[in-house]
Amino acid sequence: MQQKSGFAKAGPHASGKLKVSGDDQPNNAAENAETRGSEAGSGPGERRMAARKPKLKRHFFLRIDSWLDSTLWNAGYDLTEAWEEITIFFRRFRVRGFTKFGFELAGEAMTLGTAGTVVLLALAQPAFEETKKDWRNHDNFAVTFLDRYGNTIGHRGIIHENSVPVDELPDHLVKAVLATEDRRFFEHFGIDFFGLARAMTENAKAGSVVQGGSTLTQQLAKNLFLTNERSIERKIKEAYLALWLEANISKKEILSLYLDRAYMGGGTFGAAAASQFYFGKNITEVTLAEAAMLAGLFKAPAKYAPHVNLPAARARANDVLTNMVQSGLMTEGQVVAARRNPASVIDRDEKEAPDFFLDWAFEEVQRIAARFKDHTLVVRTTIDLGLQQAADVAVAASLREYGESYNVKQGALVMIEGGGAVRAMVGGRDYGESQFNRATRALRQPGSSFKVYTYALAMENGYTPETVVTDGPISWGNWSPMNYGRSYAGRITMETALAKSINTIPVRLAKEKLGIDAIMATAKAMGVETPLRKDVTIPLGTSEVTVMDQATAYAVLPAGGYQSRRHGVAQIMNYNGDVLYDFERDTPAPQRILTEQAARSMNQMMTKIPYIGTARRAAVDGILTAGKTGTTQAYRDAWFVGYTGNYTAAVWFGNDDYTSTNNMTGGSLPAMTFKKLMDYAHQGIDLKPIIGVDAPMPDKAAKPEVASATDQDSLPPMVRPRSLSGQSTRLIRDLGQRLRNASVLSLPAGQSAQIVTTPETTGSTGAANATGTAGASGAVGSATN
Repeated sequence: MQQKSGFAKAGPHASGKLKVSGDDQPNNAAENAETRGSEAGSGPGERRMAARKPKLKRHFFLRIDSWLDSTLWNAGYDLTEAWEEITIFFRRFRVRGFTKFGFELAGEAMTLGTAGTVVLLALAQPAFEETKKDWRNHDNFAVTFLDRYGNTIGHRGIIHENSVPVDELPDHLVKAVLATEDRRFFEHFGIDFFGLARAMTENAKAGSVVQGGSTLTQQLAKNLFLTNERSIERKIKEAYLALWLEANISKKEILSLYLDRAYMGGGTFGAAAASQFYFGKNITEVTLAEAAMLAGLFKAPAKYAPHVNLPAARARANDVLTNMVQSGLMTEGQVVAARRNPASVIDRDEKEAPDFFLDWAFEEVQRIAARFKDHTLVVRTTIDLGLQQAADVAVAASLREYGESYNVKQGALVMIEGGGAVRAMVGGRDYGESQFNRATRALRQPGSSFKVYTYALAMENGYTPETVVTDGPISWGNWSPMNYGRSYAGRITMETALAKSINTIPVRLAKEKLGIDAIMATAKAMGVETPLRKDVTIPLGTSEVTVMDQATAYAVLPAGGYQSRRHGVAQIMNYNGDVLYDFERDTPAPQRILTEQAARSMNQMMTKIPYIGTARRAAVDGILTAGKTGTTQAYRDAWFVGYTGNYTAAVWFGNDDYTSTNNMTGGSLPAMTFKKLMDYAHQGIDLKPIIGVDAPMPDKAAKPEVASATDQDSLPPMVRPRSLSGQSTRLIRDLGQRLRNASVLSLPAGQSAQIVTTPETTGSTGAANATGTAGASGAVGSATN
């Protein structure tokens, strides 16, 4: 009791302690609570509520804790029981011995198959984005293309009048196509696993690829949505798009689209166009021998085109007839006449169509003419067939002469004249073998040729070619770039740094002065349309671009810093002759990209590279040349992008599978190819100076009297056909402009006009008088010497 009374007299703090232990001594707790209540001036009822409240709160949390414990324990117990029951149930299906191995293997296969399907579906998502576009829009255009001089050079799109429904095609043509391309076309759902297994077996037996496993639907998916690029990603997309096509359109429509879209050689697309081109007849009239020859073109149109190699085309047609017999679609007796009397073709000019350019121009037409009601169009392009042929020959000759020694198989080129007109385009070694346009679609690292954008930005920020910079070790994070020779030059000028392609200088400029964002913005403003990756290595050209990007951007420099306005379509007209689009009329004037001083400084530096720098093999005979080389890591890509006052050209060489070349640099094969083309292009034309370069032009007539050893081993230079001189062209243009601006002279009705012709104008020895009478609304014009 003394202890109790002592606590009671201890004051409010002691009362609080007693309350905490009040479960064992309720009387004391009540007493202390009452005491505390009296000290606070509370009544008896309030004191009882204050005493009960902690108990209720404590009991509430105890009940929650108890419920959680019991619930979790019961749930765990129930799960254990359920798992035990499931285990006991499945023990009935337990297998042993060899059967168990089969079940385990099947289970692993299902697991891996499910995971693989998820991965493949994720990879195929970009392919399905293509289906959201109006992929049938291709059918809406029928375009006839003209060159810059108005000559017909090709067609693109589907001319609906010439497209024949499958039901109206000859039965032997359909059978020939199916027997050769896809025998189980009407049985599979887009992917033929049996056919794939058969192809793999035959290829294994032959030790090489002798049969393909792609179905006709897969080939159509590639033609409609994808490119000919050889990659696993493309094959995955192709497979999923084939399934999508099978699910959305009928078999007949798939076959019809395939026959209308496939490339058939000779610049023709579709069986109907090929029938007219090779045989001069409608597709509904082809014989069995002709149908077999057409069906044989799907595999390799360049190799089996009958107007190029008729014996190879006939041998391939004979293989198609054999396929028809082996597949049971025809008997040997039905095809024997076609074997004995193979098809013949009509004579055709072997001049190649600029197909890579036409594919790109057709995309441009679709973009521009989408707003026009009329989609049957005549398009005057910017291509110069003389320059195009020279470009084809330059690339082909370089690959033929040096491809094996450099271990390089592909090349691409784009040539732009001042003003932005694309005059030539080479998208690959052979359009018949691969329609993938490496000039406009292939993304390749530009290497040191990308440094131009960093230097251009530096010139914009006050640097000059004479500005001294330091070539020395530099690190940016974990990256420490090295020069090509693994050495440093110390203090050098900007002009020397660019000419020698020093790596540390553009990196130092980007890190300490300019910034990556500004360099990317400069490249984009100059004409690089490909999205660039923001990376510290971008000053050395690690972000991929296209050949077209490089040609477009470099063309800003000879234009004095103005936008190059690259284009391939000059005019679009309907068949009534109405001009629906004119580039000069309907496009805005070029905008200034670089200041005049920056452009002059860049041209001053760029013209040193072909003479004292890394591109000495690119210097055009007698013509001031500028440009920059580019070589990527492991020698995968080699570039030269250069220009004169007249033309800009970008040249790339490499391999589609990204394998390394044999130490090929931009100053070797690309530079030599550039020179071959430019030597031809500048024959017989007026030479324009490079803006900002005050140095005199090299003497075009000055050529070495004795050729070097390399010149003796190479092909003879191409000679450009004669054309009007620059003076004659200017005179004719001036005369035409004068006639357009001349006012009309009218004479009163009944009044005659006398035209006196002198001997100098008639070529006669005496004077001649000519009298003419003008009608009421006639007009007479006179000319004087």
